[in-house]
Amino acid sequence: MMRPSPADYVLMSTPIDHDSRSRIEPFQSQPPNRSMPSPMLKEDLFPESNGGFVPENGSAKYVSEDKPVAPQPPEEEPEGFVPVLKNRNFLTLWSGQVFSQLSDKVYLVLMIALIASRFQSEGQTISGWVSSIMIAFTIPAILFGSIAGVYVDRWSKKGVLVATNLLRGALVFILPILLWLTKGWTTFGGLPVGFCLLLGVTFLVSTLTQFFAPAEQSIMPLVVEKRHLLPANSLYTTTAMASVIIGFAVGEPLLALADTIASWFGAGTDFGKELLVGGGYVIAGVLLLLMRTGEKQQDIAPEDQPHVWEDIKDGLRFLKKHAHVRGALIQLVILFSIFAALAVLAVRLAEVMPEIKSSQFGFLLAAGGVGMAAGAALLGTFGQRFAHARLGTIGSIGMAACLTGIGFFYTHLWITLALLTSLGAFAALIGIPMQTTIQQETPEDMRGKVFGLQNNAVNIALSLPLVLAGVSETIFGLRIVFLALAALTIAGGSLTWYISHTNDDNQDEKA
Repeated sequence: MMRPSPADYVLMSTPIDHDSRSRIEPFQSQPPNRSMPSPMLKEDLFPESNGGFVPENGSAKYVSEDKPVAPQPPEEEPEGFVPVLKNRNFLTLWSGQVFSQLSDKVYLVLMIALIASRFQSEGQTISGWVSSIMIAFTIPAILFGSIAGVYVDRWSKKGVLVATNLLRGALVFILPILLWLTKGWTTFGGLPVGFCLLLGVTFLVSTLTQFFAPAEQSIMPLVVEKRHLLPANSLYTTTAMASVIIGFAVGEPLLALADTIASWFGAGTDFGKELLVGGGYVIAGVLLLLMRTGEKQQDIAPEDQPHVWEDIKDGLRFLKKHAHVRGALIQLVILFSIFAALAVLAVRLAEVMPEIKSSQFGFLLAAGGVGMAAGAALLGTFGQRFAHARLGTIGSIGMAACLTGIGFFYTHLWITLALLTSLGAFAALIGIPMQTTIQQETPEDMRGKVFGLQNNAVNIALSLPLVLAGVSETIFGLRIVFLALAALTIAGGSLTWYISHTNDDNQDEKA
């Protein structure tokens, strides 16, 4: 018997796997009970070389000798929202955000409802009461924004998200009990004790929110791959804008419906509103408890406990060395300042428009929110094809054009609504890419510090225009103020363009 030549076979101990679902069995030249490996003929191992057939996806395909099989190119991953919507951990995080954001917005409506039903006298204006609540809500944002970020870097971010939601829910749940226990009590100055408790609870809820915000931003890169952060942030922005519109627009009817449903179960009409808002926080906490982030548990020695001011300085030094992150943060501060100014100017815009009343200024703000939600949806679908700096520059030019147009046509309702909607869409081209840039280029151990500083800067940016915009409009008029905002937007866009052509300091040092 002739033995095959060495060129005619290859010794193999296992079958060759050409496809995960079909295998070509080797040629057995020896009895199966022999221990030595069995030879496989060349024609069996590489059938395409002899005009054989190659299994493909479970079916045979004839291959000619002069036409080798080309390797199949890898299937391209779809762009847009599809990959992030398939990410269960992101869906869990996003679902928690929906309930948490809605509860945040309806909470302020709840405070106004409690003041109106329990503390406002007949014929008395409610503005003084509401202003006190807003101050109690704003002070923690300015005092604790950066400090909270320091601790978020040392703690489990998932734990922070869960705990802050559950604690906020518990604070809202105990409000009816506290108000019932202190009914009729007053301080030495005549201020109701119940209202002081509202201020205290609001202060605590806002303080917990300062820990929630940097943890929420820091955890996103842990559950979403870097290349999918842009559509993920687009979904977040869309949800945030929708919560503003829904929360403020239907918050009062929702609270009334909650009281009605609570009365059906014998809970009385004083507990339904609190059950709705507190329940939203609790649902968010329970949902986030199901999320897997892959965070490593770390034991922090007493000497490694956070040194608040040193850690804040570390965050500032990081921003100084990383031009792209610093520029993105500045862009976000400018963006939020402009929208805070618009919140004040919208009242004046509604007043000078003959078609609507000044109390209907919410329609103007809603137009901006709708535009931003639409821009976020488009950005999440197509934005990955463009550089973040280019998107920011386009958004700045578009916002400046819209602000200039409003400055000249602010007495025309429909033109202004169209411009405000476009303004919101262009704002999405700035806010979402800049937020994504910060997430992508900030190391995990620095995210809490950086997002804490961002939270602090944004809160200050939201507070100052509330005073400056109204004063400036009184002195200079609406047109000059809108043109000044357009110039500020162009300055931010120019900064983005300049930074996009600048290397970070740490990269220069490595070169």
